[in-house]
Amino acid sequence: MRDNGSEPCELVERLTLQVGTSIKERRLDRYLHGRFSNFSRAMIQNIIKQGAVKVNGKIAKPSFKISPGDKIELVLPELPSKDIPPEDIPLNIIYEDSDLIILNKPPDMIVHPARGNTHGTLVNALVFHCDKLSSGLGEFRPGIVHRLDKNTTGVMVVTKNDIAQWKVAKQFERRQVKKSYLAIVHGTPELTADRVKAPLGIHPKIREKYAIRPEIGKEAITFYEVVESFRGFSLLKLTPQTGRTHQIRVHLSYIKHPIVADDMYGGRLIYPWQLQDAEPAPQDPAINRVALHASTLEFKHPTTEKIVKFEAPLPEDMQNLLDMLRKYRKI
Repeated sequence: MRDNGSEPCELVERLTLQVGTSIKERRLDRYLHGRFSNFSRAMIQNIIKQGAVKVNGKIAKPSFKISPGDKIELVLPELPSKDIPPEDIPLNIIYEDSDLIILNKPPDMIVHPARGNTHGTLVNALVFHCDKLSSGLGEFRPGIVHRLDKNTTGVMVVTKNDIAQWKVAKQFERRQVKKSYLAIVHGTPELTADRVKAPLGIHPKIREKYAIRPEIGKEAITFYEVVESFRGFSLLKLTPQTGRTHQIRVHLSYIKHPIVADDMYGGRLIYPWQLQDAEPAPQDPAINRVALHASTLEFKHPTTEKIVKFEAPLPEDMQNLLDMLRKYRKI
C-alpha cells in the first residue's frame, strides 16, 4: 500500500457491502478479512485506520461491531504483486461478461501456480487475458472460486471482482450450485442409479491421496446414474452434492468401479487392442488421463440473479474412447 499524501491508499476499487442477517456482533476487521481473504488481517486493519472504510456513512474503527443490515463502504488498495507471469495460453471461453468467465478447462492443466508449478497454469492464462480478477481462494489464485483436478476437463467459473466472487462462493458453500460430471469407469454398477454416501479424509499413509474415513472424514455424497453400458465399462453421469477433494474418484473406487486411467484410485490404462479383444500390440492408451469431465454448471448470476447454466462438450480423448466402446464393446 502506498500513501500519496491525499488518499488513504492507492485507489483500485470502491465497494459497497450489505451485512447479511446471519452476521451479529462481529468485529469489522474480522468481517472484512473473511470477505477479502487475500488481504492479511493487518492490511485490513491498516485500511480501516486510514479512514478508507465507512459503516453507515461514518468512518469506523477495526473493533467496531457490525450488525445485520449495516452498509459498509470501502476502498481496497492494490495487493502486493504475487509475481504471476501472464502467459499467452489459449482459453476455451464458453461465456464472458463483466463479472464472470465461464471456460472449458483442458486436460493436463493445473488451475493455479503452486510450489514447483509456477508456469503454464490456468491462472497464468487468466492474468494474460483479463485486466482484473477477483481476489480468489488465496495467494496466486486470483479469480478462482472452485477447482478441477489437473487431469479433469470441463466447465469452470472464474470471477472478475470480489463482489461476484463472494456471491458465487456462497452458493458453492451452501450447496446451491448444481454440477454434473461424466466419467467412463471399469464395469457397470448393479443399480442403474444410486447414492454414495461415505465420508472423506486425507489418506492415512499417502498425503496426496484421499480415502474413506468413517471416523474422522467429512461428509461426502455423490449421486450417479448409468448413462450407457458396455462389456466391461460404462458411462456414468455424476452429481456431487458435496465438493470434497477427489470426491468422485474416491467414491467410484469405493463402489469398485474406478475411473478408467485413474491409477491413483484403482483405474487402469486401456489400450485399443484390449477393447478389440485382439492380440497385444505396441499402441498408445485409448486415453492417457483420468476419464472424468465436468459437463454442466448451474448457479445464480451474481448481478442479474437469474439462474444460468453452462455446458462443456465431451473432450476429444473421452469421445474417442466412447466411440471405441460403442464400436467394440456394445452389449
